[in-house]
Amino acid sequence: MNIDREPIEANLRLHVDRLAGLIGPRTLQKPKTIQATIGYIQSQWQEMGYTIQRETYDAEGDEATNLIVEQPGTKRAEEIVLLGAHYDTVFCTPGADDNASAVAVMLEVSRLLREYRGRRTARYVAFACEEPPYFMIAMGSQHHARQSRSRGDKIVGMLCLEMVGYYSLTPGSQSIPPGIPKWMHRFFPKRGNFLAAVGNMASWKLCWQFRRGFKRGTRRMPLFSICLPEKIQEIRLSDNSSFWDKDYPALMLTDTSFLRNPNYHQSTDTPETLDYPRMTEVTLGVAAAMRKLLG
Repeated sequence: MNIDREPIEANLRLHVDRLAGLIGPRTLQKPKTIQATIGYIQSQWQEMGYTIQRETYDAEGDEATNLIVEQPGTKRAEEIVLLGAHYDTVFCTPGADDNASAVAVMLEVSRLLREYRGRRTARYVAFACEEPPYFMIAMGSQHHARQSRSRGDKIVGMLCLEMVGYYSLTPGSQSIPPGIPKWMHRFFPKRGNFLAAVGNMASWKLCWQFRRGFKRGTRRMPLFSICLPEKIQEIRLSDNSSFWDKDYPALMLTDTSFLRNPNYHQSTDTPETLDYPRMTEVTLGVAAAMRKLLG
């Protein structure tokens, strides 16, 4: 399918500029920034015609809000494929890559699939409170995974977008997680020009299906997909771990964060450091993978 990439890239630039350029650091300690962020995401989904659900919870004494939209499935609507991204930052950074890039891609995937009705239900979630001081304590994804499990939601796959905007063609620009045994290093890329899809061992089937779908959407974007034991701590550093903890299959889709991007959690994580043409390819690949998973 021949898709015009220019409008997608323009929208990605707009989302990142509004979130990281205009709003800046997004944290509950600065409530106006969170309200502005929620307002922006809501306005985008409303323009697409989605009905938005606000899921609020207590985050260490503050009210936090997840935003949820769904496209019901036709044949197996009880089965859910979830695409999520956290919208908060640490206090010191405008968070262009971490995590405005992921929110931008999630919004554009939900736009591309607005009229697509798969057999399964598509659920998109903008998560609160992934960053410290809430990390692993009061994360929005933890709350949503707990609520989903208590309701009996049948989430057949969760895709976590975590930093998807920074790429480098320079040899040696990609580091390998310290927890990876040295004998495995030769199998890992040394150039930071790819998107990684990382699962735990229980998510191997989801990882295989995601890879097949992603490749249908783009031939331009290299994808490195792998499933690893959770004892390698680097694979548990985002919202995917909240779903693993509730026995849901999940992948982290990432540019690998601090293993590549020198601006991680720094004031220099700004919109102009991102690679929007490659983010466009990520968007097309993820949208195609969602279509495959939805059926």
